[in-house]
Amino acid sequence: MTDTLVITGTEVFDGDRFIGTHDVLVRGGVIEAVRSAEAGGAPVAAEASAAGSVVDVVDGSGQTLTPGLIDCHVHVATEGAGSLDAFVEPFSLQFFRAARNLEKTLQAGVTTARDAGGADAGVKAALAEGLVDGPDLRAAVSIMSQTGGHGDGRMASRAHMPLLAGHPGRPDGVADGLEGVRAKTREILRAGADHIKICSTGGVLSPADDPRHSQFTQAEIEVVVAEAAAQGTYVMSHAQGAEGIRSALRAGVRSIEHGIYLDAQTIELFLEKDAFLVPTLQAPQAVIDAADAGAALPPAVVEKARMVADIHREAIAAAHQAGVKIAMGTDAGVGPHGENLEELELMVGIGLSTEEALRAGTTAAAALLGLDSVEAVAGAGAGGVPSGVAGGGGAAAGGETGGGASAAAGGLALVGRVAPGYAADLVLFEGDLSRVGLSEARRRVSQVYRGGVRKR
Repeated sequence: MTDTLVITGTEVFDGDRFIGTHDVLVRGGVIEAVRSAEAGGAPVAAEASAAGSVVDVVDGSGQTLTPGLIDCHVHVATEGAGSLDAFVEPFSLQFFRAARNLEKTLQAGVTTARDAGGADAGVKAALAEGLVDGPDLRAAVSIMSQTGGHGDGRMASRAHMPLLAGHPGRPDGVADGLEGVRAKTREILRAGADHIKICSTGGVLSPADDPRHSQFTQAEIEVVVAEAAAQGTYVMSHAQGAEGIRSALRAGVRSIEHGIYLDAQTIELFLEKDAFLVPTLQAPQAVIDAADAGAALPPAVVEKARMVADIHREAIAAAHQAGVKIAMGTDAGVGPHGENLEELELMVGIGLSTEEALRAGTTAAAALLGLDSVEAVAGAGAGGVPSGVAGGGGAAAGGETGGGASAAAGGLALVGRVAPGYAADLVLFEGDLSRVGLSEARRRVSQVYRGGVRKR
């Protein structure tokens, strides 16, 4: 294995836009240079070899190079749309499945992922030690919910949904009242959470509530946000009904997940708060598909999924048209793992351009996670979570860029761009995406690199 990689003659989407045919030099897992094929001068590979490096050269002609994709909403410890089969399976099976799901996610071209509940600190440790292969994972560990809310896995029978059940590494997420949610936030952070996940409305997969109804008071959410911020991190909120979305936004959450019943007033608040929307367009259809395939799902869950599918698409389209910041998230674990890039196609289907959809899965997602700037990465708080977020720079189209920002970030490379100083988390797609678009893009992934190491 060499520490120097050159990808030659590839069309490049740099995280902002398509910039034409370039050669990309990677050294030590970090992008060192991006040179236009029309710039002239000696080939990048020849220069690297002349400098004494042993170079691995990849011919990127006829392909498109993008940053590694970032999925901001996965559940790697879950398998399928809340199937009742989980009640008869051994509890620990979920963690072995998580290993397989992480591998599928990486093979799909997702090099960074944010888990929205289920994966615990042990899953992250297994990745860090190389026991399993997968994307860089940021984990919520537990799902915070009010009693009887979307994340309360207790059924009418008093049985507890196994994949939401607390265990020593994953605290039960149910809490009520200002002091209750304060203590629960601290407990989840103590368990190793990189961010906090709450539910401010009901949901589709919880059979006993309504996705339009609010959960947690704004005052309770404000306490969670303050406790998370005190430890250098932020809050993401499962939020489907308009009033619950507004409560979460007013309280200062960083991202809204799903956003099914967005209205004009809520969209205006999004813009005012400069918050992110993570649509998870795959999720309702995944529930419908699972039901049609015979999955053991409560009838109320299937009915809600059919009810919201069209409303969801229309709401996200309206948010996009208004200029709300959209970051890619799939809710993989509700739907199948490894099909993450279908979300790009679905975003194009509701009005995003090819470049806008790719930005949602790269630079916008990196900004949401705080991995797009030296200042944010260098200011990492508890658990390695960035304490601030700022816009990141990138390579200009044409010419050559060199140098790097990773040293300024204490050796931690940035993600989300094909630009010097950014981690060599990269995906090669067959064909020129600027021309053919994203239809079936998930079937055209040819190579995946994480830190300059080929994983597919």
